[in-house]
Amino acid sequence: MAIRRILPDAHGAFAFTEANVAFANAVIAKYPEGRKASAVVPLLWRAQEQNGGWVSEPVVRYIANMLGLSYIRVYEIATFYTMFNLKPVGEHLLQVCTTTPCWLRGSDAVVAACKKHIAPTQQTVSSDGKLSWMEVECLGACVNAPVVQVAADFYEDLDGASTERLIADLRDGKMPKPGPQIDRLNSAPVGGATTLKEGV
Repeated sequence: MAIRRILPDAHGAFAFTEANVAFANAVIAKYPEGRKASAVVPLLWRAQEQNGGWVSEPVVRYIANMLGLSYIRVYEIATFYTMFNLKPVGEHLLQVCTTTPCWLRGSDAVVAACKKHIAPTQQTVSSDGKLSWMEVECLGACVNAPVVQVAADFYEDLDGASTERLIADLRDGKMPKPGPQIDRLNSAPVGGATTLKEGV
């Protein structure tokens, strides 16, 4: 895995909104006395959402202070888990699975579409600030490969053309329907059921 370091943040400060302070307090309250450090991952995740999709050094310091932890402990967690972005991302981040099942079913075409329509290199924000993309490990939807995750949604059964449509829709402010992008019901076989078609 590549070395992961947090990019310095020119903004210089971070604090949770009032709603996110309430969220943080509710999460912390789930853990026994002396165990509030266990809340670090959900708090970092919420901070990343509030901070435009990435974890900055001020975010790390804020979460560490909130949980009474040393900065290095929170830094280690943020840099270990690839779910945390360590530099700015576009308004929409396309996480492209390139693990073997997706690669065998054409993820190269998905990556090519991202390079063509977002940026030639991953983890680079597009010139309009709307999009960025990155390769990730298995997203756990192998039967519907190739797969792209955007925020909490999965777009499945992609090819080059459908990826280009997805990118265009996101750029235009539309949220395409997640799930299979072909004529498939959830994770059923392509073309429909092949067994148990008759009543018992």
